[in-house]
Amino acid sequence: MAAVVAATGCWKLEIVKRSDVAGFEVLPKRWIVERTFAWISNCRRLARHFERHAAKVVAFIRLAMIRILLRRLTTTPSS
Repeated sequence: MAAVVAATGCWKLEIVKRSDVAGFEVLPKRWIVERTFAWISNCRRLARHFERHAAKVVAFIRLAMIRILLRRLTTTPSS
């Protein structure tokens, strides 16, 4: 896995061992990823895995994020 990561670009592979503590524990920065996936899955095209090529999926994810950012930039703050 480390060789594949090194060959695809300048990535840093970090393996994190979870603690054996029972119960719910919020992992740092995991909620950011989960929240972003939830925003992206609001787009109908990305709700299911219909695409055959990874390049198309990446393009639609970029379009979905552009749509989210444009919506945020155009809304007026309620104050």
